[in-house]
Amino acid sequence: MSFLSRIGFIETEEQERTRLAQAPEGSLNHYLSTRPVTIDEWPKDLLIELPWQKPRTDQAYRVVVVPIEFRKDALPEDVEEEPLPRKRHSGAWMCAVVFSDHPDYPAGGFRIDVPVAQLARGRRIDLAGVPAQA
Repeated sequence: MSFLSRIGFIETEEQERTRLAQAPEGSLNHYLSTRPVTIDEWPKDLLIELPWQKPRTDQAYRVVVVPIEFRKDALPEDVEEEPLPRKRHSGAWMCAVVFSDHPDYPAGGFRIDVPVAQLARGRRIDLAGVPAQA
């Protein structure tokens, strides 16, 4: 547990799972509440395969993205500062789709917004050691 979680500044992992699990069953957030966090670092420019497996969809797709630009969550108009504890893995990234077998998300630079909570539960793709195609 990080220092900021211990002092109550940001959510603990359990608080985040509980918050995500409160979303309706079948929703992305509810699905993410069942997945472990696998990427804790700042994801900009990483290759990340999004978690996109059954039971969330009828078919298991592969979608790999590169996060490009971060966008923090907007606060309600009547709130000046985010209440404590602050959300763990909040905000979203505009990402470029670099590989996909999903018909709605074509590869080749197609842009999508991906919640940080989803990226944090993705699988980092490492190209080190992968031979280049001639």
